[in-house]
Amino acid sequence: MKVLYAVSEAKPFIASGGLGDVAGSLPAALRKRLIGCRVVMPLYEGIPEKFKAEMKFITHITVPVAWRRQYCGIFEAKYNGVIYYFLDNQYYFKRQGIYGHYDDAERFAFFSRAVLEMIPYIDFKPDVINCNDWQTALVPVYYSLFYGNRPGFENIKTAFTIHNIQYQGQFGEEIMEDVLGIPKEYSSLLHNDDCINLMKGAIECANAVTTVSPSYAKEILDPYYSHGLDNILRMRSWKIHGILNGIDTVANDPMGDKNLPVNFNAEDVSGKAVCKAQLQKEMGLPEKPDTPVIGMVTRLVSHKGLDLVQCVLEELLCTSDVQVVVLGSGDWQYETFFAELSAKYPDKLAVKIAFVPALASRIYGGSDIFLMPSQSEPCGLSQMFALRYGSIPIVRATGGLRDSVTDSGDNEGNGFVFEEYNAHVMLHTIRRALEGYNDKEGWAILRKRAMECDYSWGRSANEYIKLYKMLIKGEN
Repeated sequence: MKVLYAVSEAKPFIASGGLGDVAGSLPAALRKRLIGCRVVMPLYEGIPEKFKAEMKFITHITVPVAWRRQYCGIFEAKYNGVIYYFLDNQYYFKRQGIYGHYDDAERFAFFSRAVLEMIPYIDFKPDVINCNDWQTALVPVYYSLFYGNRPGFENIKTAFTIHNIQYQGQFGEEIMEDVLGIPKEYSSLLHNDDCINLMKGAIECANAVTTVSPSYAKEILDPYYSHGLDNILRMRSWKIHGILNGIDTVANDPMGDKNLPVNFNAEDVSGKAVCKAQLQKEMGLPEKPDTPVIGMVTRLVSHKGLDLVQCVLEELLCTSDVQVVVLGSGDWQYETFFAELSAKYPDKLAVKIAFVPALASRIYGGSDIFLMPSQSEPCGLSQMFALRYGSIPIVRATGGLRDSVTDSGDNEGNGFVFEEYNAHVMLHTIRRALEGYNDKEGWAILRKRAMECDYSWGRSANEYIKLYKMLIKGEN
Protein backbone atom coordinates (compact mmCIF):
# COMPACT_ATOMS: atom_id res chain seq x y z
CA MET A 1 0.00 0.00 0.00
CA LYS A 2 1.24 3.47 -0.94
CA VAL A 3 -0.06 6.65 0.71
CA LEU A 4 0.82 10.21 -0.31
CA TYR A 5 0.16 12.57 2.60
CA ALA A 6 -0.56 16.06 1.21
CA VAL A 7 -0.28 18.81 3.80
CA SER A 8 0.48 22.51 4.08
CA GLU A 9 2.84 22.18 7.07
CA ALA A 10 4.76 19.50 8.94
CA LYS A 11 7.17 19.32 11.84
CA PRO A 12 10.12 19.63 12.09
CA PHE A 13 10.30 21.65 8.86
CA ILE A 14 7.67 24.31 9.57
CA ALA A 15 4.46 24.34 11.60
CA SER A 16 1.91 26.72 13.05
CA GLY A 17 -0.24 24.33 15.08
CA GLY A 18 -1.68 20.87 15.52
CA LEU A 19 -1.76 20.12 11.79
CA GLY A 20 2.03 20.27 11.71
CA ASP A 21 2.23 17.94 14.70
CA VAL A 22 0.06 15.35 12.95
CA ALA A 23 1.97 15.56 9.68
CA GLY A 24 5.24 15.17 11.53
CA SER A 25 4.13 12.03 13.40
CA LEU A 26 1.44 10.03 11.58
CA PRO A 27 3.46 9.27 8.41
CA ALA A 28 6.35 7.91 10.50
CA ALA A 29 3.93 5.71 12.45
CA LEU A 30 2.54 4.40 9.15
CA ARG A 31 6.04 3.66 7.87
CA LYS A 32 6.81 1.64 11.00
CA ARG A 33 3.82 -0.53 10.07
CA LEU A 34 5.31 -1.17 6.63
CA ILE A 35 3.00 1.25 4.84
CA GLY A 36 4.66 3.15 2.01
CA CYS A 37 3.86 6.67 3.16
CA ARG A 38 5.43 9.83 1.77
CA VAL A 39 4.62 13.48 2.48
CA VAL A 40 4.31 16.41 0.07
CA MET A 41 4.29 20.04 1.21
CA PRO A 42 5.29 23.50 -0.09
CA LEU A 43 8.90 24.63 0.01
CA TYR A 44 8.43 27.70 2.19
CA GLU A 45 10.97 30.44 2.72
CA GLY A 46 10.67 29.84 6.48
CA ILE A 47 11.98 26.28 6.43
CA PRO A 48 15.35 26.36 8.23
CA GLU A 49 18.48 26.26 6.06
CA LYS A 50 19.74 23.12 7.80
CA PHE A 51 16.80 21.23 6.26
CA LYS A 52 17.08 22.91 2.88
CA ALA A 53 20.73 21.89 2.69
CA GLU A 54 19.70 18.23 2.91
CA MET A 55 17.15 18.45 0.09
CA LYS A 56 17.85 16.83 -3.26
CA PHE A 57 16.54 18.38 -6.48
CA ILE A 58 14.54 15.89 -8.56
CA THR A 59 13.20 17.87 -11.50
CA HIS A 60 11.07 20.83 -12.47
CA ILE A 61 7.70 20.87 -14.16
CA THR A 62 5.03 23.40 -15.09
CA VAL A 63 1.67 23.36 -13.36
CA PRO A 64 -1.62 24.69 -14.78
CA VAL A 65 -3.13 27.47 -12.70
CA ALA A 66 -6.38 28.34 -14.50
CA TRP A 67 -5.36 29.76 -17.92
CA ARG A 68 -1.61 29.94 -17.23
CA ARG A 69 1.20 27.58 -16.30
CA GLN A 70 3.62 28.11 -13.41
CA TYR A 71 7.06 26.72 -12.61
CA CYS A 72 7.28 24.02 -9.94
CA GLY A 73 10.51 22.59 -8.63
CA ILE A 74 10.37 19.18 -6.96
CA PHE A 75 12.79 18.51 -4.10
CA GLU A 76 13.16 15.49 -1.85
CA ALA A 77 14.44 14.90 1.68
CA LYS A 78 14.25 12.11 4.20
CA TYR A 79 13.43 12.57 7.88
CA ASN A 80 12.63 9.99 10.54
CA GLY A 81 12.37 7.26 7.92
CA VAL A 82 9.87 9.19 5.77
CA ILE A 83 10.47 10.71 2.32
CA TYR A 84 9.21 14.29 2.03
CA TYR A 85 8.63 16.09 -1.26
CA PHE A 86 8.87 19.88 -1.31
CA LEU A 87 7.20 21.81 -4.12
CA ASP A 88 8.95 25.04 -4.99
CA ASN A 89 7.62 28.23 -6.53
CA GLN A 90 9.24 31.37 -5.19
CA TYR A 91 6.40 33.65 -6.24
CA TYR A 92 3.95 31.70 -4.06
CA PHE A 93 6.14 30.49 -1.20
CA LYS A 94 9.18 32.77 -0.84
CA ARG A 95 7.37 34.88 1.78
CA GLN A 96 7.28 35.32 5.50
CA GLY A 97 4.66 33.17 7.21
CA ILE A 98 2.67 30.21 5.96
CA TYR A 99 -0.85 31.63 5.71
CA GLY A 100 -2.66 34.94 5.70
CA HIS A 101 -1.60 36.28 2.28
CA TYR A 102 -3.99 38.06 -0.08
CA ASP A 103 -3.65 35.34 -2.72
CA ASP A 104 -3.88 32.24 -0.51
CA ALA A 105 -6.58 30.79 -2.78
CA GLU A 106 -4.20 30.90 -5.75
CA ARG A 107 -1.19 29.73 -3.74
CA PHE A 108 -2.90 26.58 -2.53
CA ALA A 109 -4.72 25.98 -5.81
CA PHE A 110 -1.24 25.84 -7.34
CA PHE A 111 -0.02 23.51 -4.62
CA SER A 112 -3.03 21.19 -4.91
CA ARG A 113 -2.65 20.94 -8.68
CA ALA A 114 1.11 20.44 -8.33
CA VAL A 115 0.57 17.49 -5.95
CA LEU A 116 -1.16 15.66 -8.81
CA GLU A 117 1.08 16.93 -11.59
CA MET A 118 4.22 15.66 -9.85
CA ILE A 119 3.09 12.02 -9.65
CA PRO A 120 4.50 10.93 -13.07
CA TYR A 121 7.88 12.42 -12.11
CA ILE A 122 8.46 10.53 -8.88
CA ASP A 123 8.94 6.79 -8.34
CA PHE A 124 5.76 6.59 -6.29
CA LYS A 125 2.23 6.18 -7.58
CA PRO A 126 -0.03 6.35 -4.53
CA ASP A 127 -3.00 4.12 -3.88
CA VAL A 128 -4.39 6.82 -1.57
CA ILE A 129 -3.79 10.56 -1.33
CA ASN A 130 -4.65 11.79 2.17
CA CYS A 131 -5.30 15.55 2.05
CA ASN A 132 -5.57 17.82 5.07
CA ASP A 133 -7.68 20.93 5.70
CA TRP A 134 -8.70 23.54 3.15
CA GLN A 135 -5.19 24.18 1.84
CA THR A 136 -5.21 20.79 0.08
CA ALA A 137 -8.98 20.49 -0.36
CA LEU A 138 -8.72 21.02 -4.13
CA VAL A 139 -6.72 17.81 -4.63
CA PRO A 140 -9.83 15.55 -4.57
CA VAL A 141 -11.70 18.10 -6.71
CA TYR A 142 -8.96 18.32 -9.35
CA TYR A 143 -8.52 14.55 -9.35
CA SER A 144 -12.25 13.99 -9.93
CA LEU A 145 -12.48 16.60 -12.70
CA PHE A 146 -9.19 16.32 -14.57
CA TYR A 147 -7.06 13.31 -13.58
CA GLY A 148 -9.15 10.25 -12.72
CA ASN A 149 -9.30 8.99 -16.31
CA ARG A 150 -5.79 9.98 -17.38
CA PRO A 151 -3.17 7.24 -17.97
CA GLY A 152 -0.95 6.85 -14.92
CA PHE A 153 -3.58 8.22 -12.52
CA GLU A 154 -6.06 5.35 -12.52
CA ASN A 155 -7.62 4.02 -9.31
CA ILE A 156 -6.16 6.56 -6.90
CA LYS A 157 -8.43 7.05 -3.89
CA THR A 158 -8.61 10.32 -1.98
CA ALA A 159 -9.19 10.91 1.73
CA PHE A 160 -9.72 14.35 3.22
CA THR A 161 -9.02 15.05 6.90
CA ILE A 162 -10.77 17.90 8.71
CA HIS A 163 -8.58 19.12 11.57
CA ASN A 164 -10.74 22.15 12.38
CA ILE A 165 -13.93 22.83 10.46
CA GLN A 166 -13.87 26.49 11.42
CA TYR A 167 -11.25 27.15 8.72
CA GLN A 168 -12.84 26.19 5.40
CA GLY A 169 -11.10 28.18 2.67
CA GLN A 170 -13.92 30.57 1.79
CA PHE A 171 -13.41 32.99 -1.10
CA GLY A 172 -15.39 35.11 -3.55
CA GLU A 173 -17.15 33.45 -6.47
CA GLU A 174 -15.03 35.36 -8.97
CA ILE A 175 -12.04 33.05 -8.40
CA MET A 176 -13.74 29.93 -9.76
CA GLU A 177 -12.46 30.09 -13.35
CA ASP A 178 -9.62 32.62 -13.38
CA VAL A 179 -7.85 31.38 -10.22
CA LEU A 180 -8.99 27.82 -9.56
CA GLY A 181 -9.41 26.90 -13.23
CA ILE A 182 -12.70 25.07 -12.62
CA PRO A 183 -15.40 25.45 -15.32
CA LYS A 184 -18.67 27.11 -14.32
CA GLU A 185 -20.65 23.94 -14.91
CA TYR A 186 -18.91 22.40 -11.88
CA SER A 187 -19.37 25.40 -9.59
CA SER A 188 -21.98 23.54 -7.50
CA LEU A 189 -19.15 21.38 -6.12
CA LEU A 190 -17.64 24.35 -4.29
CA HIS A 191 -20.51 26.80 -3.98
CA ASN A 192 -21.86 27.28 -0.45
CA ASP A 193 -23.66 30.26 1.11
CA ASP A 194 -22.85 32.72 -1.68
CA CYS A 195 -19.13 31.96 -1.70
CA ILE A 196 -16.60 29.42 -2.90
CA ASN A 197 -15.84 26.94 -0.14
CA LEU A 198 -12.84 24.71 -0.79
CA MET A 199 -13.56 22.37 2.11
CA LYS A 200 -17.05 21.77 0.75
CA GLY A 201 -15.50 20.70 -2.56
CA ALA A 202 -13.31 18.14 -0.81
CA ILE A 203 -16.27 16.75 1.14
CA GLU A 204 -18.14 16.34 -2.15
CA CYS A 205 -15.30 14.74 -4.12
CA ALA A 206 -13.13 12.75 -1.68
CA ASN A 207 -13.75 9.03 -1.31
CA ALA A 208 -13.58 9.40 2.48
CA VAL A 209 -13.68 12.26 4.98
CA THR A 210 -11.96 11.86 8.31
CA THR A 211 -11.92 14.00 11.43
CA VAL A 212 -9.48 13.98 14.31
CA SER A 213 -11.75 12.27 16.83
CA PRO A 214 -14.88 10.08 16.73
CA SER A 215 -16.93 12.57 18.76
CA TYR A 216 -15.97 15.45 16.47
CA ALA A 217 -17.14 13.39 13.49
CA LYS A 218 -20.60 13.36 15.08
CA GLU A 219 -20.51 16.95 16.34
CA ILE A 220 -19.86 18.51 12.92
CA LEU A 221 -23.21 17.18 11.71
CA ASP A 222 -24.77 19.68 14.14
CA PRO A 223 -25.13 23.34 13.06
CA TYR A 224 -23.67 24.39 16.43
CA TYR A 225 -20.28 22.95 15.46
CA SER A 226 -20.32 22.83 11.65
CA HIS A 227 -19.81 26.52 10.77
CA GLY A 228 -22.36 26.21 7.97
CA LEU A 229 -21.38 22.84 6.49
CA ASP A 230 -23.83 20.61 8.39
CA ASN A 231 -26.15 20.10 5.41
CA ILE A 232 -23.48 18.78 3.07
CA LEU A 233 -21.91 16.74 5.88
CA ARG A 234 -25.20 15.07 6.72
CA MET A 235 -25.74 14.28 3.04
CA ARG A 236 -22.27 12.69 2.93
CA SER A 237 -22.29 11.24 6.45
CA TRP A 238 -21.70 7.74 5.07
CA LYS A 239 -18.15 8.71 4.14
CA ILE A 240 -17.20 10.38 7.46
CA HIS A 241 -14.86 8.57 9.87
CA GLY A 242 -13.54 9.82 13.21
CA ILE A 243 -9.99 8.78 14.13
CA LEU A 244 -8.50 10.15 17.33
CA ASN A 245 -5.11 11.83 16.93
CA GLY A 246 -2.15 10.62 18.94
CA ILE A 247 0.95 12.19 20.44
CA ASP A 248 4.65 11.54 19.99
CA THR A 249 5.35 9.45 23.08
CA VAL A 250 9.10 9.64 22.55
CA ALA A 251 9.32 13.44 22.37
CA ASN A 252 6.74 13.73 25.16
CA ASP A 253 8.05 11.36 27.80
CA PRO A 254 8.52 12.46 31.42
CA MET A 255 11.28 9.87 31.72
CA GLY A 256 13.34 11.45 28.95
CA ASP A 257 12.18 15.08 28.85
CA LYS A 258 15.24 17.30 29.28
CA ASN A 259 13.03 20.27 30.16
CA LEU A 260 12.15 18.69 33.50
CA PRO A 261 14.46 19.14 36.50
CA VAL A 262 13.97 15.48 37.41
CA ASN A 263 12.59 12.66 35.29
CA PHE A 264 9.96 10.16 36.38
CA ASN A 265 7.57 7.53 35.06
CA ALA A 266 4.43 5.65 36.05
CA GLU A 267 6.41 3.15 38.11
CA ASP A 268 8.41 5.74 40.04
CA VAL A 269 6.72 9.15 40.33
CA SER A 270 8.95 10.45 43.13
CA GLY A 271 10.52 12.93 40.71
CA LYS A 272 7.16 14.61 40.12
CA ALA A 273 7.28 16.17 43.60
CA VAL A 274 10.61 17.78 42.70
CA CYS A 275 9.13 19.02 39.42
CA LYS A 276 6.22 20.53 41.33
CA ALA A 277 8.49 22.35 43.79
CA GLN A 278 10.64 23.71 40.96
CA LEU A 279 7.57 24.84 39.02
CA GLN A 280 6.26 26.70 42.06
CA LYS A 281 9.64 28.35 42.51
CA GLU A 282 9.99 29.24 38.81
CA MET A 283 6.52 30.81 38.72
CA GLY A 284 7.00 32.74 41.98
CA LEU A 285 4.53 30.71 44.03
CA PRO A 286 5.10 29.51 47.61
CA GLU A 287 6.57 26.00 47.65
CA LYS A 288 3.75 24.04 49.28
CA PRO A 289 4.04 20.32 48.58
CA ASP A 290 0.53 19.51 49.79
CA THR A 291 -1.27 22.31 47.93
CA PRO A 292 -2.60 21.07 44.59
CA VAL A 293 -1.34 22.89 41.50
CA ILE A 294 -3.75 23.28 38.59
CA GLY A 295 -2.05 23.89 35.25
CA MET A 296 -3.34 25.42 32.03
CA VAL A 297 -1.42 25.56 28.75
CA THR A 298 -3.74 27.11 26.22
CA ARG A 299 -4.48 29.75 23.66
CA LEU A 300 -6.34 32.51 25.48
CA VAL A 301 -9.46 32.53 23.29
CA SER A 302 -13.12 32.03 24.11
CA HIS A 303 -13.67 28.60 22.55
CA LYS A 304 -11.03 27.20 24.92
CA GLY A 305 -13.50 27.79 27.77
CA LEU A 306 -11.81 30.92 29.07
CA ASP A 307 -15.16 32.62 29.64
CA LEU A 308 -15.99 29.87 32.16
CA VAL A 309 -12.65 30.35 33.87
CA GLN A 310 -13.10 34.10 33.93
CA CYS A 311 -16.46 33.65 35.66
CA VAL A 312 -15.36 31.49 38.62
CA LEU A 313 -11.57 31.57 39.00
CA GLU A 314 -11.57 34.22 41.73
CA GLU A 315 -14.21 32.28 43.64
CA LEU A 316 -12.01 29.18 43.43
CA LEU A 317 -8.92 31.05 44.63
CA CYS A 318 -10.82 32.58 47.57
CA THR A 319 -12.44 29.37 48.79
CA SER A 320 -9.87 26.62 48.15
CA ASP A 321 -6.30 25.79 49.08
CA VAL A 322 -5.06 25.69 45.51
CA GLN A 323 -2.48 27.21 43.18
CA VAL A 324 -3.07 27.86 39.48
CA VAL A 325 -0.39 28.20 36.78
CA VAL A 326 -1.37 29.55 33.34
CA LEU A 327 0.75 29.66 30.17
CA GLY A 328 -0.62 31.11 26.95
CA SER A 329 -1.42 34.14 24.85
CA GLY A 330 -4.35 35.30 22.80
CA ASP A 331 -7.24 37.72 23.21
CA TRP A 332 -6.54 40.94 25.06
CA GLN A 333 -9.50 40.51 27.43
CA TYR A 334 -8.18 37.19 28.77
CA GLU A 335 -4.57 38.30 28.92
CA THR A 336 -5.68 41.32 30.96
CA PHE A 337 -7.95 39.25 33.19
CA PHE A 338 -5.22 36.79 34.14
CA ALA A 339 -2.59 39.52 34.60
CA GLU A 340 -4.83 41.55 36.92
CA LEU A 341 -6.00 38.54 38.94
CA SER A 342 -2.44 37.25 39.40
CA ALA A 343 -1.45 40.65 40.76
CA LYS A 344 -4.33 40.39 43.23
CA TYR A 345 -3.52 36.80 44.29
CA PRO A 346 0.26 36.47 43.75
CA ASP A 347 0.55 33.48 46.11
CA LYS A 348 -2.17 31.52 44.32
CA LEU A 349 -2.10 32.45 40.62
CA ALA A 350 0.94 32.65 38.35
CA VAL A 351 0.60 33.64 34.71
CA LYS A 352 3.01 33.73 31.78
CA ILE A 353 1.58 35.53 28.74
CA ALA A 354 3.58 33.77 26.03
CA PHE A 355 4.08 30.32 24.64
CA VAL A 356 7.28 28.68 25.88
CA PRO A 357 7.44 24.96 24.94
CA ALA A 358 9.99 24.15 27.66
CA LEU A 359 7.80 25.80 30.32
CA ALA A 360 4.79 23.91 28.95
CA SER A 361 6.62 20.65 29.64
CA ARG A 362 7.40 21.78 33.16
CA ILE A 363 3.75 22.65 33.76
CA TYR A 364 2.67 19.21 32.58
CA GLY A 365 5.36 17.64 34.76
CA GLY A 366 4.89 19.80 37.85
CA SER A 367 1.13 20.28 38.06
CA ASP A 368 -1.21 17.87 39.82
CA ILE A 369 -4.31 18.75 37.80
CA PHE A 370 -4.71 20.07 34.25
CA LEU A 371 -7.74 22.21 33.33
CA MET A 372 -9.09 22.14 29.76
CA PRO A 373 -12.75 23.30 29.70
CA SER A 374 -13.08 23.84 25.94
CA GLN A 375 -16.34 24.87 24.34
CA SER A 376 -15.22 22.90 21.28
CA GLU A 377 -12.10 20.81 20.70
CA PRO A 378 -11.73 18.75 17.50
CA CYS A 379 -9.11 16.54 19.15
CA GLY A 380 -6.89 18.31 21.63
CA LEU A 381 -3.39 17.18 22.50
CA SER A 382 -2.79 18.95 25.80
CA GLN A 383 -4.99 16.53 27.73
CA MET A 384 -2.93 13.64 26.33
CA PHE A 385 0.32 15.34 27.33
CA ALA A 386 -1.13 15.91 30.80
CA LEU A 387 -2.09 12.24 31.16
CA ARG A 388 1.37 11.17 30.04
CA TYR A 389 2.98 13.44 32.67
CA GLY A 390 0.64 12.43 35.49
CA SER A 391 -1.34 15.67 35.63
CA ILE A 392 -4.97 14.62 35.96
CA PRO A 393 -7.13 16.39 33.36
CA ILE A 394 -10.42 18.16 34.01
CA VAL A 395 -12.19 18.51 30.66
CA ARG A 396 -15.54 19.32 29.17
CA ALA A 397 -17.04 16.43 27.21
CA THR A 398 -16.55 17.64 23.66
CA GLY A 399 -14.67 16.33 20.61
CA GLY A 400 -11.43 14.57 21.36
CA LEU A 401 -11.64 15.47 25.04
CA ARG A 402 -14.68 13.22 25.34
CA ASP A 403 -12.83 10.43 23.52
CA SER A 404 -9.60 10.55 25.53
CA VAL A 405 -10.67 11.43 29.09
CA THR A 406 -13.20 9.44 31.13
CA ASP A 407 -14.53 10.43 34.52
CA SER A 408 -12.98 8.70 37.51
CA GLY A 409 -16.21 8.76 39.47
CA ASP A 410 -16.64 5.02 38.84
CA ASN A 411 -13.04 4.38 39.94
CA GLU A 412 -12.09 3.36 36.40
CA GLY A 413 -11.57 6.66 34.60
CA ASN A 414 -8.45 8.74 34.04
CA GLY A 415 -9.69 12.24 34.85
CA PHE A 416 -12.71 14.43 35.60
CA VAL A 417 -15.35 15.30 33.02
CA PHE A 418 -18.31 17.68 32.93
CA GLU A 419 -20.97 17.84 30.22
CA GLU A 420 -22.81 21.14 30.50
CA TYR A 421 -20.96 24.24 29.30
CA ASN A 422 -21.50 26.11 32.53
CA ALA A 423 -19.02 27.87 34.81
CA HIS A 424 -20.37 26.53 38.08
CA VAL A 425 -20.67 23.00 36.72
CA MET A 426 -16.97 23.33 35.87
CA LEU A 427 -16.25 24.70 39.36
CA HIS A 428 -18.06 21.75 40.94
CA THR A 429 -15.93 19.38 38.86
CA ILE A 430 -12.74 21.16 39.96
CA ARG A 431 -13.80 20.73 43.57
CA ARG A 432 -14.43 17.04 42.96
CA ALA A 433 -10.87 16.79 41.66
CA LEU A 434 -9.53 18.63 44.71
CA GLU A 435 -11.35 16.18 46.98
CA GLY A 436 -9.80 13.35 45.03
CA TYR A 437 -6.36 14.90 45.45
CA ASN A 438 -6.78 14.81 49.23
CA ASP A 439 -7.21 11.03 49.08
CA LYS A 440 -3.50 10.33 48.61
CA GLU A 441 -3.87 6.59 48.10
CA GLY A 442 -6.70 6.93 45.59
CA TRP A 443 -4.92 9.77 43.81
CA ALA A 444 -1.79 7.68 43.35
CA ILE A 445 -3.87 4.93 41.75
CA LEU A 446 -5.60 7.45 39.46
CA ARG A 447 -2.31 9.06 38.45
CA LYS A 448 -0.73 5.71 37.59
CA ARG A 449 -3.78 4.75 35.54
CA ALA A 450 -3.59 8.08 33.69
CA MET A 451 0.10 7.72 32.90
CA GLU A 452 -0.41 4.23 31.51
CA CYS A 453 -3.02 5.35 28.95
CA ASP A 454 -1.96 4.65 25.35
CA TYR A 455 -2.48 7.67 23.14
CA SER A 456 0.47 6.97 20.88
CA TRP A 457 0.38 7.44 17.12
CA GLY A 458 0.63 3.69 16.72
CA ARG A 459 -2.99 3.26 17.77
CA SER A 460 -4.14 6.00 15.41
CA ALA A 461 -2.02 4.70 12.53
CA ASN A 462 -3.72 1.31 12.76
CA GLU A 463 -7.11 3.00 12.32
CA TYR A 464 -5.89 4.91 9.26
CA ILE A 465 -4.54 1.70 7.76
CA LYS A 466 -7.96 0.08 8.15
CA LEU A 467 -9.55 3.02 6.36
CA TYR A 468 -7.02 3.01 3.52
CA LYS A 469 -7.58 -0.71 2.96
CA MET A 470 -11.34 -0.13 2.80
CA LEU A 471 -10.86 2.60 0.21
CA ILE A 472 -8.59 0.47 -1.96
CA LYS A 473 -11.10 -2.38 -1.85
CA GLY A 474 -13.91 0.03 -2.68
CA GLU A 475 -15.77 -0.71 0.55
CA ASN A 476 -16.28 2.85 1.77
